[in-house]
Amino acid sequence: MTEAEAISLFKCLADKSRLQILKSISVEDMYVERLAERLGLTAPTISFHLKKLSDIGAVTAYKNQYYMMYSLNKEIFQTSILEILQQESDEAQKQAQRDAAYRQKVIDAFFEYGKLKSIPAQVKKERIVLEVISEAFEFDRIYSEREVNILIADFYDDFCTLRRDMVDERLLGRSRDGKEYWRIKND
Repeated sequence: MTEAEAISLFKCLADKSRLQILKSISVEDMYVERLAERLGLTAPTISFHLKKLSDIGAVTAYKNQYYMMYSLNKEIFQTSILEILQQESDEAQKQAQRDAAYRQKVIDAFFEYGKLKSIPAQVKKERIVLEVISEAFEFDRIYSEREVNILIADFYDDFCTLRRDMVDERLLGRSRDGKEYWRIKND
């Protein structure tokens, strides 16, 4: 089920009459007049709601003698909400572009000529700054504390704070004795 289909389904289910129709035909297939009698609504009202339910695929219709019978399409309701939430959003590409633009805006605001102007107060902005600095480190290489300090000092004078924050943010790993550092691969 696509995101658009899920939205249409949820909108359709948000109506009490449609929900009652679905409950009734989940027990047995019914025709318009029977549903109207059962739910205390007029036949045109039932037809209106059945058209909406049919449009989203929640019900199917078939001819039985003189009557158009409606049945529940159980398949559409077997999709879990978690499955819908885990599908890639139609907006995923736009969200990624907005994230990239925000990231670049933070980098532009806090770096000048490759040097960090100040450490951001907001955690999410500091994380972006630390990620940029961590790119100076190679994966699969062990660094001494002195090497780490020199690399970070190229960006900002307070290398101790940045080194500690990079370890806290799991961008750099540190040995128990604090003498060896390495860049951590984050997914």
